[in-house]
Amino acid sequence: MAGARSESPHVPPMTSILWLRRDLRLADQPALTAAVRSGPVIPVYILDDETPKHRRMGAASRWWLHHSLKSLDADLRKLGSRLILRRGNAADIIPSLVNESRASAVHCIRHYEPWWRNAERALKDKVNLVRHHGNYLMPMGAVTTGGGAPYKIYTPFWRALSRHMPPPVPLPAPAVMPAPDVWPSSDTLDDWGLLPTKPDWAGGIADMWRPGEGGAAQRRDDFADKARFYGEKRNFPSTDGTSFLSPHLHFGEISAAQAWHANSAMGGSVETFLKELTWREYAQNLIVQYPDYGSQNAREKMDALPWRDTRDPAVADDLRAWQRGNTGYPIVDAGMRQLWATGWMHNRVRMITASFLVKHLLIDWRVGEQWFWDTLVDADYASNAVNWQWTAGTGVDSNMFVRIMAPLSQSEKFDAAGYIRRWVPELADLNAPYIHDPGEYGRLPACYPAKIIGHRDARDRALAAYEVLKR
Repeated sequence: MAGARSESPHVPPMTSILWLRRDLRLADQPALTAAVRSGPVIPVYILDDETPKHRRMGAASRWWLHHSLKSLDADLRKLGSRLILRRGNAADIIPSLVNESRASAVHCIRHYEPWWRNAERALKDKVNLVRHHGNYLMPMGAVTTGGGAPYKIYTPFWRALSRHMPPPVPLPAPAVMPAPDVWPSSDTLDDWGLLPTKPDWAGGIADMWRPGEGGAAQRRDDFADKARFYGEKRNFPSTDGTSFLSPHLHFGEISAAQAWHANSAMGGSVETFLKELTWREYAQNLIVQYPDYGSQNAREKMDALPWRDTRDPAVADDLRAWQRGNTGYPIVDAGMRQLWATGWMHNRVRMITASFLVKHLLIDWRVGEQWFWDTLVDADYASNAVNWQWTAGTGVDSNMFVRIMAPLSQSEKFDAAGYIRRWVPELADLNAPYIHDPGEYGRLPACYPAKIIGHRDARDRALAAYEVLKR
Protein backbone atom coordinates (compact mmCIF):
# COMPACT_ATOMS: atom_id res chain seq x y z
CA MET A 1 0.00 0.00 0.00
CA ALA A 2 1.32 3.41 -1.03
CA GLY A 3 2.74 5.39 1.86
CA ALA A 4 2.82 2.38 4.25
CA ARG A 5 5.96 1.94 6.40
CA SER A 6 7.63 -1.39 6.97
CA GLU A 7 8.65 -1.75 10.62
CA SER A 8 10.48 -4.59 12.38
CA PRO A 9 8.48 -5.81 15.36
CA HIS A 10 10.04 -5.09 18.73
CA VAL A 11 11.55 -8.24 20.24
CA PRO A 12 11.46 -7.96 24.03
CA PRO A 13 14.39 -9.35 26.01
CA MET A 14 13.86 -12.92 27.22
CA THR A 15 14.31 -13.79 30.88
CA SER A 16 16.47 -16.83 31.53
CA ILE A 17 17.10 -18.96 34.58
CA LEU A 18 20.71 -19.84 35.28
CA TRP A 19 20.69 -23.21 37.10
CA LEU A 20 23.85 -23.50 39.17
CA ARG A 21 25.29 -26.64 40.74
CA ARG A 22 29.04 -27.32 40.78
CA ASP A 23 29.81 -24.25 38.67
CA LEU A 24 29.74 -21.45 41.22
CA ARG A 25 31.65 -18.76 39.34
CA LEU A 26 31.13 -15.78 37.05
CA ALA A 27 34.21 -16.07 34.82
CA ASP A 28 34.44 -18.81 32.16
CA GLN A 29 30.80 -19.63 32.85
CA PRO A 30 29.32 -20.35 29.38
CA ALA A 31 25.79 -20.91 30.69
CA LEU A 32 25.89 -17.49 32.33
CA THR A 33 27.39 -15.86 29.22
CA ALA A 34 24.62 -17.29 27.02
CA ALA A 35 21.89 -16.28 29.46
CA VAL A 36 23.17 -12.68 29.68
CA ARG A 37 23.02 -12.38 25.89
CA SER A 38 19.29 -13.15 25.95
CA GLY A 39 18.25 -10.61 28.57
CA PRO A 40 17.45 -10.65 32.29
CA VAL A 41 19.00 -13.52 34.25
CA ILE A 42 17.77 -15.22 37.42
CA PRO A 43 20.68 -17.16 38.98
CA VAL A 44 19.34 -20.09 41.00
CA TYR A 45 20.92 -22.63 43.31
CA ILE A 46 18.76 -25.53 44.53
CA LEU A 47 19.80 -27.51 47.57
CA ASP A 48 18.62 -30.85 46.24
CA ASP A 49 19.14 -33.72 48.66
CA GLU A 50 16.34 -35.76 47.07
CA THR A 51 17.81 -36.36 43.62
CA PRO A 52 21.22 -37.68 44.80
CA LYS A 53 19.53 -39.70 47.59
CA HIS A 54 22.37 -41.41 49.52
CA ARG A 55 24.85 -39.26 47.55
CA ARG A 56 23.76 -36.01 49.14
CA MET A 57 26.73 -33.86 50.02
CA GLY A 58 28.71 -34.78 53.11
CA ALA A 59 29.23 -32.55 56.11
CA ALA A 60 32.52 -30.98 55.00
CA SER A 61 31.17 -30.24 51.53
CA ARG A 62 28.09 -28.61 53.02
CA TRP A 63 30.31 -26.29 55.06
CA TRP A 64 32.09 -25.31 51.84
CA LEU A 65 28.85 -24.90 49.95
CA HIS A 66 27.49 -22.41 52.51
CA HIS A 67 30.50 -20.14 52.16
CA SER A 68 30.76 -20.55 48.39
CA LEU A 69 27.11 -19.54 47.90
CA LYS A 70 27.57 -16.58 50.23
CA SER A 71 30.59 -15.45 48.20
CA LEU A 72 28.80 -15.92 44.87
CA ASP A 73 25.78 -13.93 46.03
CA ALA A 74 28.07 -11.06 47.07
CA ASP A 75 29.76 -11.13 43.64
CA LEU A 76 26.39 -11.13 41.88
CA ARG A 77 25.13 -8.19 43.90
CA LYS A 78 28.12 -6.14 42.75
CA LEU A 79 26.73 -6.62 39.22
CA GLY A 80 23.20 -5.65 40.17
CA SER A 81 21.99 -9.24 40.48
CA ARG A 82 21.48 -11.75 43.29
CA LEU A 83 21.30 -15.49 43.95
CA ILE A 84 17.91 -17.16 44.38
CA LEU A 85 17.96 -20.12 46.78
CA ARG A 86 15.42 -22.92 46.81
CA ARG A 87 15.40 -26.33 48.47
CA GLY A 88 13.90 -29.56 47.15
CA ASN A 89 13.79 -31.70 44.03
CA ALA A 90 15.36 -29.74 41.16
CA ALA A 91 13.20 -31.46 38.53
CA ASP A 92 10.12 -30.02 40.30
CA ILE A 93 11.45 -26.63 41.40
CA ILE A 94 12.93 -25.55 38.05
CA PRO A 95 9.60 -25.83 36.15
CA SER A 96 7.87 -24.01 39.00
CA LEU A 97 10.39 -21.17 38.75
CA VAL A 98 9.94 -21.04 34.98
CA ASN A 99 6.20 -20.58 35.40
CA GLU A 100 6.66 -18.07 38.19
CA SER A 101 9.14 -15.91 36.27
CA ARG A 102 7.86 -16.65 32.74
CA ALA A 103 11.41 -17.53 31.78
CA SER A 104 11.95 -18.59 28.19
CA ALA A 105 14.93 -20.86 28.88
CA VAL A 106 16.95 -22.54 31.59
CA HIS A 107 20.69 -22.42 31.00
CA CYS A 108 23.00 -24.79 32.80
CA ILE A 109 26.39 -26.47 32.51
CA ARG A 110 26.27 -30.21 31.89
CA HIS A 111 26.96 -32.40 34.90
CA TYR A 112 27.89 -36.06 34.63
CA GLU A 113 27.09 -37.54 38.02
CA PRO A 114 24.36 -40.13 37.41
CA TRP A 115 21.76 -38.28 39.50
CA TRP A 116 22.31 -35.01 37.64
CA ARG A 117 22.12 -36.76 34.28
CA ASN A 118 18.76 -38.18 35.38
CA ALA A 119 17.57 -34.74 36.48
CA GLU A 120 18.63 -33.15 33.19
CA ARG A 121 16.75 -35.82 31.23
CA ALA A 122 13.64 -35.23 33.30
CA LEU A 123 13.83 -31.46 32.83
CA LYS A 124 14.25 -31.65 29.05
CA ASP A 125 10.62 -32.78 28.82
CA LYS A 126 9.38 -29.97 31.08
CA VAL A 127 11.32 -26.80 30.18
CA ASN A 128 13.53 -25.34 27.47
CA LEU A 129 16.77 -26.66 28.98
CA VAL A 130 19.89 -25.33 27.26
CA ARG A 131 22.98 -27.24 28.37
CA HIS A 132 26.51 -25.99 27.89
CA HIS A 133 29.96 -27.54 28.15
CA GLY A 134 32.09 -25.85 30.78
CA ASN A 135 33.14 -27.89 33.82
CA TYR A 136 35.82 -29.95 32.10
CA LEU A 137 38.52 -29.56 29.48
CA MET A 138 36.36 -31.31 26.90
CA PRO A 139 32.79 -32.62 26.82
CA MET A 140 32.46 -36.19 28.00
CA GLY A 141 32.36 -38.50 24.99
CA ALA A 142 34.42 -36.17 22.83
CA VAL A 143 37.64 -38.14 23.36
CA THR A 144 37.29 -41.66 21.95
CA THR A 145 39.40 -44.46 20.53
CA GLY A 146 39.91 -44.90 16.81
CA GLY A 147 36.85 -47.13 16.82
CA GLY A 148 34.72 -44.47 18.52
CA ALA A 149 34.61 -46.17 21.92
CA PRO A 150 35.25 -44.34 25.19
CA TYR A 151 38.60 -44.94 26.84
CA LYS A 152 38.86 -47.13 29.91
CA ILE A 153 42.61 -46.81 30.54
CA TYR A 154 44.13 -43.51 31.65
CA THR A 155 47.39 -43.33 29.65
CA PRO A 156 45.85 -43.57 26.16
CA PHE A 157 43.09 -41.23 27.35
CA TRP A 158 45.74 -38.64 28.32
CA ARG A 159 47.49 -39.00 24.97
CA ALA A 160 44.26 -38.61 23.03
CA LEU A 161 43.01 -35.64 25.05
CA SER A 162 46.37 -33.85 24.93
CA ARG A 163 46.09 -33.70 21.14
CA HIS A 164 43.07 -31.39 21.62
CA MET A 165 44.78 -29.09 24.09
CA PRO A 166 44.95 -26.28 24.99
CA PRO A 167 41.27 -25.77 25.76
CA PRO A 168 39.54 -22.61 24.46
CA VAL A 169 40.56 -19.34 26.08
CA PRO A 170 38.41 -18.81 29.20
CA LEU A 171 35.45 -16.45 28.92
CA PRO A 172 35.50 -13.20 30.91
CA ALA A 173 33.00 -12.54 33.66
CA PRO A 174 30.10 -10.31 32.56
CA ALA A 175 30.48 -6.62 33.32
CA VAL A 176 26.80 -6.32 34.23
CA MET A 177 23.92 -8.71 34.90
CA PRO A 178 20.51 -7.75 33.51
CA ALA A 179 17.96 -8.16 36.31
CA PRO A 180 14.30 -9.19 36.01
CA ASP A 181 11.57 -6.69 36.86
CA VAL A 182 10.45 -8.91 39.74
CA TRP A 183 12.63 -11.35 41.65
CA PRO A 184 11.24 -14.74 42.70
CA SER A 185 11.15 -15.48 46.41
CA SER A 186 14.27 -16.99 47.92
CA ASP A 187 15.23 -19.10 50.91
CA THR A 188 17.68 -17.67 53.42
CA LEU A 189 21.07 -19.37 53.34
CA ASP A 190 21.41 -19.55 57.13
CA ASP A 191 18.09 -21.38 57.35
CA TRP A 192 19.53 -24.30 55.40
CA GLY A 193 21.68 -25.31 58.37
CA LEU A 194 24.73 -26.23 56.31
CA LEU A 195 27.18 -25.20 59.02
CA PRO A 196 28.02 -27.38 62.04
CA THR A 197 26.91 -25.99 65.38
CA LYS A 198 26.79 -28.73 68.04
CA PRO A 199 29.74 -28.81 68.06
CA ASP A 200 31.29 -26.49 65.48
CA TRP A 201 34.07 -28.77 64.26
CA ALA A 202 34.97 -26.60 61.25
CA GLY A 203 37.48 -24.23 62.87
CA GLY A 204 40.47 -25.83 61.18
CA ILE A 205 38.68 -25.90 57.84
CA ALA A 206 37.85 -22.21 58.14
CA ASP A 207 41.49 -21.42 58.98
CA MET A 208 42.76 -23.16 55.86
CA TRP A 209 40.21 -22.32 53.19
CA ARG A 210 38.53 -19.32 51.59
CA PRO A 211 35.64 -20.71 49.51
CA GLY A 212 34.47 -18.74 46.49
CA GLU A 213 35.79 -17.47 43.19
CA GLY A 214 38.08 -14.98 44.92
CA GLY A 215 39.63 -17.73 47.04
CA ALA A 216 40.12 -19.86 43.93
CA ALA A 217 41.91 -17.01 42.16
CA GLN A 218 44.19 -16.57 45.17
CA ARG A 219 45.10 -20.27 45.18
CA ARG A 220 45.71 -20.11 41.42
CA ASP A 221 48.06 -17.16 41.83
CA ASP A 222 49.86 -18.74 44.79
CA PHE A 223 50.51 -21.87 42.73
CA ALA A 224 51.92 -19.97 39.75
CA ASP A 225 55.43 -19.81 41.23
CA LYS A 226 55.35 -23.48 42.22
CA ALA A 227 53.83 -25.04 39.11
CA ARG A 228 57.11 -25.67 37.33
CA PHE A 229 58.34 -27.73 40.30
CA TYR A 230 55.13 -29.70 40.71
CA GLY A 231 56.52 -33.01 39.48
CA GLU A 232 59.41 -32.90 41.94
CA LYS A 233 57.54 -31.69 45.02
CA ARG A 234 53.97 -32.97 44.85
CA ASN A 235 54.70 -36.27 46.62
CA PHE A 236 56.36 -34.70 49.68
CA PRO A 237 53.70 -33.89 52.29
CA SER A 238 56.06 -31.77 54.39
CA THR A 239 56.59 -29.48 51.38
CA ASP A 240 54.03 -26.97 50.16
CA GLY A 241 54.19 -28.23 46.58
CA THR A 242 50.55 -28.84 45.66
CA SER A 243 48.05 -26.45 44.10
CA PHE A 244 45.26 -26.72 46.74
CA LEU A 245 42.84 -26.14 43.86
CA SER A 246 40.87 -29.39 44.20
CA PRO A 247 37.90 -28.05 46.24
CA HIS A 248 37.71 -24.93 44.07
CA LEU A 249 37.66 -27.11 40.95
CA HIS A 250 35.06 -29.41 42.49
CA PHE A 251 32.66 -26.58 43.26
CA GLY A 252 33.42 -24.89 39.96
CA GLU A 253 34.85 -21.72 41.49
CA ILE A 254 37.57 -22.06 38.88
CA SER A 255 37.20 -23.97 35.62
CA ALA A 256 39.56 -26.66 34.39
CA ALA A 257 40.32 -24.44 31.39
CA GLN A 258 41.31 -21.56 33.67
CA ALA A 259 43.61 -23.85 35.67
CA TRP A 260 45.17 -25.17 32.46
CA HIS A 261 45.80 -21.76 30.89
CA ALA A 262 47.15 -20.30 34.14
CA ASN A 263 49.88 -22.94 34.41
CA SER A 264 50.56 -24.70 31.10
CA ALA A 265 53.30 -22.27 30.05
CA MET A 266 55.22 -22.42 33.36
CA GLY A 267 57.71 -24.99 32.08
CA GLY A 268 59.66 -27.39 34.24
CA SER A 269 57.52 -30.35 35.35
CA VAL A 270 54.18 -28.57 35.00
CA GLU A 271 53.02 -31.34 32.65
CA THR A 272 52.59 -33.50 35.76
CA PHE A 273 50.00 -31.00 37.01
CA LEU A 274 48.26 -31.01 33.63
CA LYS A 275 48.09 -34.80 33.83
CA GLU A 276 46.38 -34.46 37.21
CA LEU A 277 43.76 -32.22 35.59
CA THR A 278 43.38 -34.92 32.95
CA TRP A 279 42.99 -37.62 35.64
CA ARG A 280 40.01 -35.63 36.92
CA GLU A 281 38.70 -35.65 33.34
CA TYR A 282 39.35 -39.38 33.04
CA ALA A 283 37.39 -40.07 36.23
CA GLN A 284 34.34 -38.29 34.81
CA ASN A 285 34.74 -40.29 31.61
CA LEU A 286 34.54 -43.50 33.67
CA ILE A 287 31.39 -42.63 35.63
CA VAL A 288 29.59 -41.91 32.37
CA GLN A 289 30.40 -45.49 31.37
CA TYR A 290 29.92 -46.94 34.87
CA PRO A 291 27.39 -44.82 36.80
CA ASP A 292 27.67 -47.09 39.86
CA TYR A 293 31.45 -46.79 40.08
CA GLY A 294 31.13 -45.43 43.62
CA SER A 295 29.43 -48.57 44.90
CA GLN A 296 30.28 -51.50 42.63
CA ASN A 297 33.59 -53.14 41.77
CA ALA A 298 34.48 -52.55 38.15
CA ARG A 299 36.23 -55.95 38.15
CA GLU A 300 33.55 -58.49 38.98
CA LYS A 301 36.02 -61.14 40.13
CA MET A 302 36.88 -58.87 43.07
CA ASP A 303 33.32 -59.32 44.39
CA ALA A 304 34.48 -62.58 45.95
CA LEU A 305 37.25 -60.98 48.03
CA PRO A 306 36.52 -61.80 51.71
CA TRP A 307 36.57 -58.36 53.32
CA ARG A 308 36.47 -58.24 57.11
CA ASP A 309 33.00 -57.44 58.44
CA THR A 310 32.77 -54.03 60.13
CA ARG A 311 29.91 -55.36 62.28
CA ASP A 312 32.52 -57.42 64.12
CA PRO A 313 33.54 -55.33 67.20
CA ALA A 314 37.25 -55.95 66.56
CA VAL A 315 36.96 -54.77 62.96
CA ALA A 316 34.85 -51.80 64.04
CA ASP A 317 37.63 -50.86 66.49
CA ASP A 318 40.19 -51.02 63.68
CA LEU A 319 38.02 -48.84 61.48
CA ARG A 320 37.55 -46.32 64.27
CA ALA A 321 41.31 -46.21 64.87
CA TRP A 322 41.85 -45.46 61.16
CA GLN A 323 39.17 -42.76 61.11
CA ARG A 324 40.60 -41.04 64.19
CA GLY A 325 44.26 -41.36 63.26
CA ASN A 326 45.23 -43.82 66.01
CA THR A 327 46.63 -46.76 64.04
CA GLY A 328 50.20 -46.56 65.33
CA TYR A 329 51.44 -45.79 61.81
CA PRO A 330 52.55 -42.14 61.98
CA ILE A 331 52.11 -41.27 58.30
CA VAL A 332 48.61 -42.81 58.27
CA ASP A 333 47.60 -41.07 61.48
CA ALA A 334 48.95 -37.72 60.29
CA GLY A 335 46.87 -37.96 57.12
CA MET A 336 43.67 -38.92 58.87
CA ARG A 337 44.05 -36.15 61.42
CA GLN A 338 44.78 -33.60 58.69
CA LEU A 339 41.60 -34.74 56.94
CA TRP A 340 39.48 -34.29 60.06
CA ALA A 341 40.98 -30.91 60.90
CA THR A 342 41.04 -29.32 57.44
CA GLY A 343 38.69 -31.31 55.20
CA TRP A 344 41.61 -32.10 52.92
CA MET A 345 44.55 -34.49 52.71
CA HIS A 346 47.78 -34.48 50.73
CA ASN A 347 47.40 -36.68 47.64
CA ARG A 348 50.33 -39.02 48.37
CA VAL A 349 48.99 -39.52 51.88
CA ARG A 350 45.51 -40.20 50.49
CA MET A 351 46.98 -43.18 48.65
CA ILE A 352 48.82 -44.37 51.75
CA THR A 353 45.81 -44.10 54.06
CA ALA A 354 43.47 -45.69 51.52
CA SER A 355 45.86 -48.58 50.92
CA PHE A 356 46.19 -49.08 54.68
CA LEU A 357 42.43 -49.41 55.14
CA VAL A 358 41.99 -51.76 52.19
CA LYS A 359 45.07 -53.97 52.52
CA HIS A 360 46.43 -53.65 56.06
CA LEU A 361 42.98 -53.69 57.68
CA LEU A 362 41.25 -55.65 54.88
CA ILE A 363 38.20 -53.38 55.07
CA ASP A 364 36.10 -52.85 51.94
CA TRP A 365 37.16 -49.79 49.93
CA ARG A 366 33.54 -48.59 49.89
CA VAL A 367 33.71 -47.97 53.64
CA GLY A 368 36.66 -45.65 53.10
CA GLU A 369 35.06 -44.00 50.09
CA GLN A 370 32.05 -43.11 52.21
CA TRP A 371 34.27 -41.67 54.98
CA PHE A 372 36.10 -39.49 52.48
CA TRP A 373 32.76 -38.48 50.94
CA ASP A 374 31.65 -37.08 54.28
CA THR A 375 34.93 -35.51 55.40
CA LEU A 376 36.55 -34.10 52.24
CA VAL A 377 35.77 -30.56 51.09
CA ASP A 378 36.68 -31.75 47.57
CA ALA A 379 34.52 -34.90 47.73
CA ASP A 380 33.98 -35.47 44.01
CA TYR A 381 31.93 -38.55 43.12
CA ALA A 382 34.03 -39.53 40.13
CA SER A 383 37.50 -38.77 41.49
CA ASN A 384 36.78 -40.25 44.91
CA ALA A 385 35.41 -43.50 43.47
CA VAL A 386 38.09 -43.87 40.81
CA ASN A 387 40.91 -43.23 43.29
CA TRP A 388 39.56 -45.76 45.80
CA GLN A 389 39.03 -48.41 43.13
CA TRP A 390 42.53 -47.76 41.80
CA THR A 391 43.98 -48.37 45.25
CA ALA A 392 41.84 -51.44 45.93
CA GLY A 393 42.67 -53.09 42.63
CA THR A 394 38.98 -53.26 41.73
CA GLY A 395 38.90 -50.57 39.03
CA VAL A 396 39.09 -50.92 35.26
CA ASP A 397 42.49 -49.21 35.42
CA SER A 398 43.99 -49.82 38.84
CA ASN A 399 46.89 -50.91 40.96
CA MET A 400 47.06 -54.67 41.51
CA PHE A 401 45.66 -55.76 44.88
CA VAL A 402 48.81 -57.78 45.58
CA ARG A 403 50.95 -54.64 45.39
CA ILE A 404 50.76 -53.64 49.01
CA MET A 405 52.07 -50.19 49.87
CA ALA A 406 54.40 -50.12 52.88
CA PRO A 407 53.38 -47.00 54.81
CA LEU A 408 56.52 -46.87 56.96
CA SER A 409 58.92 -46.90 54.01
CA GLN A 410 56.66 -44.47 52.12
CA SER A 411 56.93 -42.09 55.07
CA GLU A 412 60.71 -42.18 55.00
CA LYS A 413 60.99 -42.13 51.20
CA PHE A 414 58.91 -38.97 50.93
CA ASP A 415 60.46 -37.25 53.95
CA ALA A 416 57.22 -36.93 55.93
CA ALA A 417 58.86 -36.11 59.28
CA GLY A 418 57.75 -32.46 59.30
CA TYR A 419 54.25 -33.45 58.25
CA ILE A 420 54.02 -36.00 61.07
CA ARG A 421 55.26 -33.49 63.65
CA ARG A 422 52.52 -31.09 62.63
CA TRP A 423 49.62 -33.52 62.76
CA VAL A 424 50.80 -36.04 65.36
CA PRO A 425 52.15 -33.82 68.14
CA GLU A 426 52.80 -36.84 70.37
CA LEU A 427 55.79 -37.55 68.11
CA ALA A 428 56.98 -33.96 67.66
CA ASP A 429 60.16 -34.53 69.70
CA LEU A 430 61.36 -37.44 67.55
CA ASN A 431 63.87 -37.03 64.75
CA ALA A 432 64.14 -39.10 61.58
CA PRO A 433 64.32 -42.02 61.17
CA TYR A 434 62.66 -42.73 64.54
CA ILE A 435 59.58 -40.63 63.84
CA HIS A 436 58.57 -42.80 60.87
CA ASP A 437 58.39 -45.98 62.97
CA PRO A 438 58.92 -45.19 66.67
CA GLY A 439 57.93 -48.68 67.85
CA GLU A 440 60.56 -50.37 65.71
CA TYR A 441 63.28 -48.15 67.17
CA GLY A 442 62.07 -48.46 70.76
CA ARG A 443 61.06 -44.79 70.84
CA LEU A 444 57.29 -45.20 71.23
CA PRO A 445 55.91 -42.49 73.53
CA ALA A 446 53.44 -43.63 76.17
CA CYS A 447 50.80 -41.28 74.74
CA TYR A 448 50.94 -42.79 71.22
CA PRO A 449 49.40 -46.17 70.31
CA ALA A 450 51.35 -49.20 69.18
CA LYS A 451 50.61 -50.52 65.68
CA ILE A 452 47.18 -52.13 65.49
CA ILE A 453 48.73 -54.76 63.20
CA GLY A 454 52.27 -55.37 62.01
CA HIS A 455 53.09 -54.73 58.39
CA ARG A 456 54.17 -58.32 57.69
CA ASP A 457 51.08 -59.78 59.37
CA ALA A 458 48.83 -57.38 57.45
CA ARG A 459 50.50 -58.25 54.18
CA ASP A 460 50.17 -61.99 54.77
CA ARG A 461 46.49 -61.61 55.66
CA ALA A 462 45.75 -59.56 52.54
CA LEU A 463 47.54 -62.02 50.26
CA ALA A 464 45.69 -64.92 51.85
CA ALA A 465 42.40 -63.15 51.18
CA TYR A 466 43.41 -62.65 47.56
CA GLU A 467 44.12 -66.38 47.21
CA VAL A 468 40.39 -66.95 47.72
CA LEU A 469 39.81 -65.33 44.32
CA LYS A 470 42.11 -67.82 42.65
CA ARG A 471 40.25 -70.75 44.16
